[in-house]
Amino acid sequence: MKYLKNSISLASKKIVSLFILTLVFSFANAQILDPVKFTTSTEAIDASNYYLVVTATIDEGWHLYSQSVPEDGPIPTTITFENKSNSFQLIGKPAEDKGHTSFDKTFGMDIKYFENTATFKQRIRLLTTGKIDINGEIEFMVCDDSQCLPPTFKDINFSLQGKAGTLASTSEINKLVEKKNSTEKKNETSEVTPKKDTSSSKRGLWTIFFIAFFSGFAALLTPCVFPMIPMTVSFFTKQSKNKAAGIRNAIIYGLSIIIIYVLLGLLVSAIFGADALNALATNVWFNLIFFALLIVFAVSFLGAFEIVLPSSWGTKVDKQADRGGIIGIFFMALALAIVSFSCTGPIVGTLLVEAAAGGNQIGPIIGMLGFSLAIALPFALFAAFPGWLNSLPKSGGWLNTVKVVLGFLELALAFKFLSNADLVLDLHLLEREVFIAIWITIFGALAFYLFGKIRLPHDSALTHISVGRLSLGLIVMSFTVYMIPGLWGAPLNLISAFPPPQHYSESPYGVGFSKLGGGTTNHADIPEGAHLMAPHDILAFNDYDLGLAYAKKVGKPVMIDFTGKACVNCRKMEQNVWVKENILKIIKNDIVLISLYVDDKRPLAADDVVESKLNPGKKLRFIGQKWSELETIKYGTNAQPFYVLMDHNEENLIDPVGYTPNADEYFNWLKEGLSNFK
Repeated sequence: MKYLKNSISLASKKIVSLFILTLVFSFANAQILDPVKFTTSTEAIDASNYYLVVTATIDEGWHLYSQSVPEDGPIPTTITFENKSNSFQLIGKPAEDKGHTSFDKTFGMDIKYFENTATFKQRIRLLTTGKIDINGEIEFMVCDDSQCLPPTFKDINFSLQGKAGTLASTSEINKLVEKKNSTEKKNETSEVTPKKDTSSSKRGLWTIFFIAFFSGFAALLTPCVFPMIPMTVSFFTKQSKNKAAGIRNAIIYGLSIIIIYVLLGLLVSAIFGADALNALATNVWFNLIFFALLIVFAVSFLGAFEIVLPSSWGTKVDKQADRGGIIGIFFMALALAIVSFSCTGPIVGTLLVEAAAGGNQIGPIIGMLGFSLAIALPFALFAAFPGWLNSLPKSGGWLNTVKVVLGFLELALAFKFLSNADLVLDLHLLEREVFIAIWITIFGALAFYLFGKIRLPHDSALTHISVGRLSLGLIVMSFTVYMIPGLWGAPLNLISAFPPPQHYSESPYGVGFSKLGGGTTNHADIPEGAHLMAPHDILAFNDYDLGLAYAKKVGKPVMIDFTGKACVNCRKMEQNVWVKENILKIIKNDIVLISLYVDDKRPLAADDVVESKLNPGKKLRFIGQKWSELETIKYGTNAQPFYVLMDHNEENLIDPVGYTPNADEYFNWLKEGLSNFK
């Protein structure tokens, strides 16, 4: 009897233990993640001016994105306030903590984010007296090392009581914002141990420096600059009483060139500031203006006209250069910058635009440092050691060739800015195929120019082609041929940062839809408007019901891909795992893919706008919210990426999985799910 009781007791414990383990396993595999908590408070400035403070507490390992991220990056944090009664006035935009900035390889850009905590402050001025309740909403997105959560909306509320102030004018608001920004910059400077990730920022600045440095050497080889080297050396040889004086004057001259260009970089940074530069990089008008500007630069380099500064500037500077001494040498350097502007101006302008587009305030300064160093070194060295002049090649038609080559490069780069504007507006005027066709034409024309088949206004007669020119022509022609398959969907990894992404294409299906191993798939029976092109020419539905209906029609299982446009790990899966031949073959041929973007900000049709089941009283406004709620309710998770293999009765064929960077593990998951379907 005692043995029986012990056995029953032991069995009961095993059952309870098994039950607990089952619960733990269930929660571990399907849980609603909520890694960010928000609290609100107010800070009084005076009787009528306050700060509305939103503080985010972020779980360990997660990061919240800034309010300002580059175009085509993750979803930024956005704070909005209701003011139907006009009881207060917003002063500027919400300020935020310094945070961290790091280079994201997937997005190919520097992205600012917060860890552990983040504070946002919105300054307001009260316009009525008494108690005021202010309601708002914060939209945000968070990621960790293995997953991202869909954009989430949370209500925020404030209650305060104060004295009504007067309505602030636009100029007054600007002064208040400038004062606040100035104070924040001083505070940042005074920090002894600022907490920020500088490794990626340094990488970006080094890239800017080296690009600018080599651009400086290219500018040096133009007809406006190269012939001035002997003239400058001759001047220093005559003016210097001895070799030591010549070396000293040469060093001062080189430093003066660097100071002049670095001051230009400082001016650009001071006028715009880091936030403005980052905003400009994603601004439609910025991209359109610089598209036009680079076209003008390119046409100038090709020989249509010259961009020159007023001649009176050069005359006045030359008079100052005659004064001698350090001041005279400085003005000689300034005269060089002015006289050579028709060749250096377009290159300097392009460098400043590219550096500014990175959103880094010291980018233009670093760019001008690299450019001016490359210009200054030869002038200083040849002035210090004039005997080296004998080793320089003679001026000639090759200088104009360098200028023309730079013109073609400026022309190609200009279309990157036009493409940015088109992508932001989603006009589909400059889709991937069109962009690549334009680049093929530009670089093809450059190759023919180098082979001597095209002659431009300022070119000398070409009796033969040098080995160097022929070699460069062959490289350019090879690059042109390399781009041609891009018209039919090739990824073109060498220039992946320039053309629009592969889904921004003329053909919604791609070209051919070829299967691995040969053959094509007939897609004539796919409902119109029910499909999109996923990476690697995979046919994907973006509507759950239509995708399921198609799967039933063709007799294949369904894979639901809960993804996001701004989901880093989704892109990693597509680029590193889906691309494997055995996996890509299954996704293309053996399943029907339904990709549901949880951050799709397109508004829902009026018939689809319903009340949220997760947040009663809230309406689902966007397509992405609909898919996010489906994932949360049906599968008990809100993380992306998240993959579900199911049959036609919407039953899981295998347990869903999230981020799975191991390709073999992911392949085995697909294979087992397919086996269960069959």
